[in-house]
Amino acid sequence: MYRNYIFDLYGTLVDIHTDEDSSMVWEKLALFYGYQGAVYTPEELKETYERLVREAEAECREKMAGKGAKQHKMGAVTYYSHEGVPEIKVEKVFGKMYTLKGVQPDEGLVLHTCQIFRGLTTEYIRLYPDVHMMFEALRKQGKKIYLLSNAQRVFTEYELNVLDIAKYFDAVLISSDYGVKKPDLSFFRILLDKYELNPEESIMIGNDENCDIAGAKGAGLDTYYIHSNISPDYTGNVEATYMQMEMDIDKVCRTLGIT
Repeated sequence: MYRNYIFDLYGTLVDIHTDEDSSMVWEKLALFYGYQGAVYTPEELKETYERLVREAEAECREKMAGKGAKQHKMGAVTYYSHEGVPEIKVEKVFGKMYTLKGVQPDEGLVLHTCQIFRGLTTEYIRLYPDVHMMFEALRKQGKKIYLLSNAQRVFTEYELNVLDIAKYFDAVLISSDYGVKKPDLSFFRILLDKYELNPEESIMIGNDENCDIAGAKGAGLDTYYIHSNISPDYTGNVEATYMQMEMDIDKVCRTLGIT
């Protein structure tokens, strides 16, 4: 039915649970920072991280607003594409936490720190059943497969490889690379314009009625909403082309004729 299949990642293809509030995370991370000469207490490190994230988001939002606010109607909600939904690069935050203590980290150390943090905060990460089957079927049908994810490349790029699904995508767009995230219309337009996708031949499949469904509708895409175990609470304010109130990839395939 469609030529182009655009997927969200976490909560749509990948089941994940993370916990950034665990005291153990900050105790272990503070120990690692201390090994590198950047001495923090766990409480100080957590507060510094959260403060730097807030500051980075505010700076990004200010830069976006400076380019001129553009208002877009997406389903039942209005978004300001150059104000409301900025995205930062989290590796800059982890790097700055070193420099604040007088340590100048190289890229390798920053990457290693980010991955340690992700490992410490991730309770589990796994594919939902039948994801490989769906992608193999799409490939056999000659369809194009795209990923449009609100995520950090420093985490997600490696997780796609660990889960053995990177090979299926014709293109992977991760919000941290672009400074903007769903439901901002501009993020959808980047994908559509860069790969010359016809919205009428494309569908967005995701588990968030706001970010995935409302955003995609604003870009003129058909949509498939899946209510998974980690979906935000469903409000019913946004109507998708297809609705599925349980995680069942096989049912997605049957509904869309992916066999």
